[in-house]
Amino acid sequence: METRVTLRRLALTLALATAAFAPLAAHAQADKATISSLQGYFDFVDANAGTILPEQIPAEDYKKFYVLDVREAAQFAKDHIPGAVNIEWRQVFAQRAKLPKDKTILVYCNTSSFAAQVAMALRMDGFENVRLLYGGYNEWKARGGMDAFTRASKKS
Repeated sequence: METRVTLRRLALTLALATAAFAPLAAHAQADKATISSLQGYFDFVDANAGTILPEQIPAEDYKKFYVLDVREAAQFAKDHIPGAVNIEWRQVFAQRAKLPKDKTILVYCNTSSFAAQVAMALRMDGFENVRLLYGGYNEWKARGGMDAFTRASKKS
C-alpha cells in the first residue's frame, strides 16, 4: 500500500512538473522564421561552402579580404594574421553593421569552430561574402602562414 501511495505521489509530482514546464519548453523552441531561415541555409549550403585553405591564398591576396579574427582580444594581441580586424566571436553579430558587404570577409578563430558559427550567422543574415579560413589560425600558422600558398606551389 505504501508503495502505491509513493508511486501516486511521484506520478502526480511528474505530472505537475510537466504541466508547469511545458509552456517554457514550447517557448524555448525557435520561431517559424528562424526555422525557415535555418532550413533554407542547410538546403542551400554544401559541405565545404565558403571554406578556403591557407594554401589557396597568395600573400598579396590577403589585402583583398576583410580579415576578421574572432578570437579573444588577448589572443589577437599576441599574434594574428597581418591586417586582421579583431571582433570577439560573441560580439560579431551584434556589430555586423561594421562589416563590409562589398568585400569578401575571411573569418577565423584558432580552429574554425567559433568562426564557423560566425560565418553561418552572418550568411543567414544576408552576408553572401563570408569565407571561413579552414583550420583557423593554428592551421594557417602550421601550413606556413602568409607563405602557405608559396610553399604549396613549390611542392606541386
